Amino acid sequence: MPPPADIVKVAIEWPGANAQLIEMDQKRALSSIIREVCDGWSLSGSEQFALRYADGPQLYITEQTRGEIKNGTILRLAISPGRAARQLLERIQSHGIDARLEALKELAKLSADPTFAAEFINMEGIGTLARLVESGTHSFGEMLAFTLTAFLELMDHGIVSWDLISLSFIKQIAGYVNQPMVDVSILQRSLAILESMVLNSHSLYHRVAQEITVGQLIGHLQVSNQEIQTYAIALINALFLKAPEDRRQHVIRGNRPIKAEMAHQLYVLQVLTFNLLEERMMTKMDPNDQTQRDIIFELRRIAFDGENDPTGTEKRKAMYSKDYKMLGFTNHVNPALDFTQTPPGMLALDNMLYLAKVHQDTYIRIVLENSSREDKHECPFGRCAIELTRMLCEILQVGELPNEGCNDYHPMFFTHDRAWEEFFCVCIQLLNKTWKEMRATAEDFNKVMQVVREQITRALAMKPSSLDQLKNKLRGLNYSEILRLRQSERMSQDDFQSPPIIELRERIQPEILELIKQQRLNRLCEGSCFRKLGNRRRQEKFWFCRLSLNHKMLHYGDLDESPQGEVPFELLSDKIPVSDIKSVVTGKDCPHMKEKSALKQNKEVLELAFSVLYDPDETLNFVAPNKYEYCIWTDGLCALLGREMGSDLTRSDLDTLISMEMKLRLLDLENITIPEAPPPVPKEPSSYNFNYNYS
Repeated sequence: MPPPADIVKVAIEWPGANAQLIEMDQKRALSSIIREVCDGWSLSGSEQFALRYADGPQLYITEQTRGEIKNGTILRLAISPGRAARQLLERIQSHGIDARLEALKELAKLSADPTFAAEFINMEGIGTLARLVESGTHSFGEMLAFTLTAFLELMDHGIVSWDLISLSFIKQIAGYVNQPMVDVSILQRSLAILESMVLNSHSLYHRVAQEITVGQLIGHLQVSNQEIQTYAIALINALFLKAPEDRRQHVIRGNRPIKAEMAHQLYVLQVLTFNLLEERMMTKMDPNDQTQRDIIFELRRIAFDGENDPTGTEKRKAMYSKDYKMLGFTNHVNPALDFTQTPPGMLALDNMLYLAKVHQDTYIRIVLENSSREDKHECPFGRCAIELTRMLCEILQVGELPNEGCNDYHPMFFTHDRAWEEFFCVCIQLLNKTWKEMRATAEDFNKVMQVVREQITRALAMKPSSLDQLKNKLRGLNYSEILRLRQSERMSQDDFQSPPIIELRERIQPEILELIKQQRLNRLCEGSCFRKLGNRRRQEKFWFCRLSLNHKMLHYGDLDESPQGEVPFELLSDKIPVSDIKSVVTGKDCPHMKEKSALKQNKEVLELAFSVLYDPDETLNFVAPNKYEYCIWTDGLCALLGREMGSDLTRSDLDTLISMEMKLRLLDLENITIPEAPPPVPKEPSSYNFNYNYS
C-alpha cells in the first residue's frame, strides 16, 4: 500500500552525528518537526534552527516551500536564517581579514536564498555592504568579489529599491569598470550591477551614464573572456534601452563564434540599433520643406551637373523635370511626393543621399547607365531605391521589439559604423545587376523585386561575417542560380495534383501518421531534460521527464545538472498515470504562464510552454528547451490521449515521408504520363470460344 500523499520520507543531517530518517508529515507545523529533530540530537533552542536542502543551492525550507520536498530528499539542520544573518553581519564588520573574508564568502552563497535575504536586508545588511564598497578599504581580490556578489544577489530579490543606491557607490562601481587592470570576477560583477541599476531605475540611468559611456565599454569586447564580453554587451543594451533617442550610438563590432547568451545580447543590440531607423522610416516628406527638397536637388546635381558646375542650379524647371525622370522618380514634376508613403518615408532618401555622397562613382554609373538607354529596359533608380529600402526594413524587422531567447544576429552588421547604409549600397547594386540579367522592363518591376528579395534572404541565411563576404555570396546568387534553385525546389516538392496521385496520398497518409506517432512515443520514452525558469545569473535548475515503456506512466524528477544521456526511472521520484491526464494546454493557457507578470511573459517562452492537466486538478508545467522538443512532446502527449497531432513538425514530417514513399512507389512510372481518369473498360468479346495452344 503506497504511503499517504502528505507523508514524505527524508533524511536529515547534522555535522558529527548520524543522520535521522524520518517520515515528515506535511500537515504538521514545520517548527514542530524541527523541535522533534533537535530533541533527537539533544539540541536545545529549536527556534534557533531551520531546515535546508543538503544538495544543490541548499535553500532554506519554509512553510511556503515545503511542498517541493520529495521522497528521498536529504535535508540538513542549520541555524535559522535570522541567526545566520545576524552572525554574518557581525563577522563582516570584524577587524580580522581572514574572518571577514570567510564571512563574505559564506554571505555570497547564502544571499541567493530569498528567506535569508529577507532577514539580512531587514538588519540593514545592504547598507553595510554598500558602505564597505564605498570606503574602498578592501577593494582588492576575493573579498571585494564576494562583497559585490552578495550585494547583487540581495538586490535581485527585489526587496529593496535600486533608487536608494548612493552616488558614491555608483562612482566606485563605475571605477572598477573603467580601471585598465582589474580582477575578472570584480569586473564581471560590476558590469552586472551597473546593468541592473540602469534597467531598474530611470534616475540611476542618468547617474550611471555620467560615470561610464558606451564607448568606454568597447575595450571589454576585445578580451578573450566571453563572460566579460557578455556582461559588457548586456550593459550596452541596457544603456540603449533607457537612453533618449538622440544619445544612442552604434558601437560594437565582432564576428567570431560565440556562446548562446552573448549571441542573444548581440541580437538585441542589432535590433535596437536598427530600431533607431524607425523614426525616419515613419517620417513622411513635406513637399513644402525647402531643406528636404534640397536633398533631392543634391541628388540631381551630383548625377548630372558634376562637382563644380556653377550653372547647374540655374537650369529651368522643365530641365529639372527631365532630370528627375532620368533619376527614376515616379513623380517627375515634384519627386518629393515619392517619399510621402511610410514605410520607408525619409529613410529611403537618406539611403540615396549616402550612396550619392560616399559611393559617388557607383551612384553616377547606375543613374547614367540607365538614363541613356532607349530600349525600355532602363532600371528606374529612384523607384527601385524606395522599394528596396521598404524591403530591407521588412527583412531586418525594423521597428520590431527583440524576442527573448532569440540569437539570430548577423555578424556583418557589427563590422562597419554605417552598416545599414553600406548594406543598402550593396543591395542597390545587386538590384541593378539583376534587372539587367532579367532584361526587365517597367512592367517587370515586381518580379525583379521578388527575385532580389530572394537573393538577399538566401545570402543573409548564410551569415556572412562581413560586407565583402555578403558581396561574394550575392555574386554567386545571380538570376540564373535563383531559377535553378527554384526549379530544384519545385521538383522536390512532389507537386502532383492528378486524382490517382491524390488517391494514393490519401491511402498512404494513415500509415505515415502511425509511423510518426510511434516515433513521438519512442522519444517520450527516452525522455527530455527541461529547465526551470529563474534568474539567468543564478545556477540553473533542471528536471527530467520520460514516459514508461508500457505508455502508462509519466515519470519525472529534479536533477542537479543537465544529464548527458538517458536518466533511469529509479532517479525520477514522481509519476503521473496517463489515465489521469485530462488535457494538454499550450502557450497563454498554461497555468505557469498565467502566473507570470506581463513584463516577464515573452513571445519566445510562450511559444515553448505547455502543461499537462491531470486529476485531481493538478498540473505539470513544461517550458521546452527548443521548438523541436516542444513539438515532440505536445505531439506525443496528444497521441497518448488519442488526439490529433497538430504541430508544425508533424506537418513537415508528414509531407516529407509521404513525398518519399510516393516517389518510391512511382519509380516504375517515371516518364509515363498518369491519366486524369482510369482507362475505359473494353467491351465484352463477341464469344468466349478461346483457342488454346498447348504445344
